[in-house]
Parts: sequence; structure tokens; C-alpha cells
Amino acid sequence: MKLPRDLSGLELAEHLCALWDYARIHQVGSHMILETPKPFPHRVSVPAHKVLRIGTLNGIVRAVAAHKGVSRDQVLRGL
Repeated sequence: MKLPRDLSGLELAEHLCALWDYARIHQVGSHMILETPKPFPHRVSVPAHKVLRIGTLNGIVRAVAAHKGVSRDQVLRGL
């Protein structure tokens, strides 16, 4: 699945919170810190930028997919 080119950091954070059991813990500057307790604790930093760079988006999606034990495409569905 192709990465969206116009996705904001806030939209990605909302998607991860709604579908992947992440919760917004706090924000440091322009970066939101999301954490999930399942299957074991995992934190990810999402920049609160208007448009995420492709490499940044890909890195976050890969980290979430690896942690949850699913494919990258499954994480991208619904964006």
C-alpha cells in the first residue's frame, strides 16, 4: 500500500489512538508522545506537523507494525 503524501501528525496520532490502542501521554515541543500497554509497553514520537515527511511516516508505521506483529499495510488501512 502506498503511503499518503498529505497526512498530518495529528491525523496519524488520532488513527493510532483509535485503532491501535495508543494513548497520547504528553507533548514535548512539536512532538506528541504516544504509548500502548499491549502486548508490552511501547512509546512512539509523532511530530505535530501539518504534513509528515514520507521517511518519518514510514518509520513510525514500521515501528507500530513491528510492535503489534502485523504488516505495514494493516497499520496504513483507514488512513
